Amino acid sequence: MARVKIDLPDRVVFSCEIPVRITDVNYGGHVGNDSLLSLLHEARVQFLRKFGFSEQNIGGKGIIMADAVLVYKSEIFYGETLTVDIGLTDFQRHGLDLTYKVCSNGNEVARAKTGIVFFDYDKRTIASMPEEFKNRFSPTE
Repeated sequence: MARVKIDLPDRVVFSCEIPVRITDVNYGGHVGNDSLLSLLHEARVQFLRKFGFSEQNIGGKGIIMADAVLVYKSEIFYGETLTVDIGLTDFQRHGLDLTYKVCSNGNEVARAKTGIVFFDYDKRTIASMPEEFKNRFSPTE
C-alpha cells in the first residue's frame, strides 16, 4: 500500500494548543479519524479568528473544505495536549492548502492537509481568494 506523504512548509503562520477530550477517543482507545479532523477544525477556526476572520467571512467570502488528508505518526490518547502548527501552501486563484503538524509532548503524532476553497454563500458558487487574505498570507515571489 502506497503511503501518503505531506510536506510541511518552512513557515508556520499559527500555533495553538488543544486538549484531547474523552469524546475524541474511539473504541480503540485512541483519537479517531473523525475526531482528529474536528480537532484540526478547531485549530483552523482559532487561526482565522486571530487574524480577524471566520469561516463565514474572509473578506466577504466563506470557505469550504474540498479535501482532507490525515497521516498518523503514532497514537493520540485522552488527556494529551496537542500543539498544532498551521502552514499555508499551494495558493491558487480560488483556494489553498492548510497544513497541520500535530505534536504531543514535543513528538510529532500526526500531519494533515485540508484543501480550502473560497465560497460565495449568497451566490452558491466558488469565489476568488479575497485580496485581504491574499495580501496577508500569500508568499512573495
